[in-house]
Amino acid sequence: MTHAGSSQTAPASPANDAGADAHFPDAALIALDWGTSSLRAYLFDAAGQVLATRSSPAGIMNLPRSAEQGGFDAAFDDVCGAWLKHAPHLPAIAAGMVGSAQGWLEAPYVDAPANADALVAGIVRVKAACGATLHIVPGVLQRGELPNVMRGEETQIFGALTESANATNASSNDARALIGLPGTHAKWAVVQAGRIERFHTFMTGEVFAALREHTILGRTMVTPDRPDAEAFLHGVNIAREKGQAGVLATIFSARSLGLTGQLPGQKQPDYLSGLLIGHELAGLDAVLAQQQDSLAGQSLRLIGNEALCERYRLALAQFGCTRTELVRQATERGLWRVASQAGLVNPAAQTAHAG
Repeated sequence: MTHAGSSQTAPASPANDAGADAHFPDAALIALDWGTSSLRAYLFDAAGQVLATRSSPAGIMNLPRSAEQGGFDAAFDDVCGAWLKHAPHLPAIAAGMVGSAQGWLEAPYVDAPANADALVAGIVRVKAACGATLHIVPGVLQRGELPNVMRGEETQIFGALTESANATNASSNDARALIGLPGTHAKWAVVQAGRIERFHTFMTGEVFAALREHTILGRTMVTPDRPDAEAFLHGVNIAREKGQAGVLATIFSARSLGLTGQLPGQKQPDYLSGLLIGHELAGLDAVLAQQQDSLAGQSLRLIGNEALCERYRLALAQFGCTRTELVRQATERGLWRVASQAGLVNPAAQTAHAG
């Protein structure tokens, strides 16, 4: 996850939502997706259905005032105060960077392999100034020579697994599967039997932004009016077919193809995006091969921005992976699942969260 450019003391804009001040007599849970640059809140009923949402730019690096001056309390009250006014004893749960070392209270990582029960066991609690107790979900740590971590994505993954269990019989959930979370720091998780077995991180989004904004590659780029699928797939296939020397040996082509008149400026951003995503998927394929697996023929799920997931779907097809499914509402499903298993809501009242 990236850090917002604004400082902690920069004022955050007010939260916005649908039905912020409405009274919801059926409300049963407040759930927060609290990241580095934004905060999103969900109000659930006892059946796991979302009654209302609120959003705010008050991520942990963009609080309305510093943490020492009560910035977390202020942000929490801004998004949830209206709901708590009508139901002051609502349980509250949060996932994401709010549980990092820079967050409200650190929730130490749980070790992979990890299931939803491990997340529940690792929950930490912080008392807000308004009197509410916020239950913070931990991230997941994969130990080793090259350790790996995630915060927030683990909750989305369990949301996707919940959807899978609801849609199919329980035995199919025992099969090994691959879940991708494209973004600033793309994650690819291997899941089996309801557990996150292992995962890989690719800094694709952040590297793209850095290359475009802070290197010579951006000098000749022109922002296109709309995404250019042809230029994007050109980049993907260059990485797949000619990228054996690695990304450092191919990214300069985003400039050299322009200098030779083979790639107009407005096509260069999509080409570079394809090149980096192509290298990401080639790297993922190589890692899977070490476990006698591959992307070809894989049936996988994607979680994230719909347009970005569509871009990945196009790229994955070039690697022989043509069965991809977009998982919607993974964050909501995951927060509800962890809250249910933690006993914050009555499991007897829970129904299949079909969204």
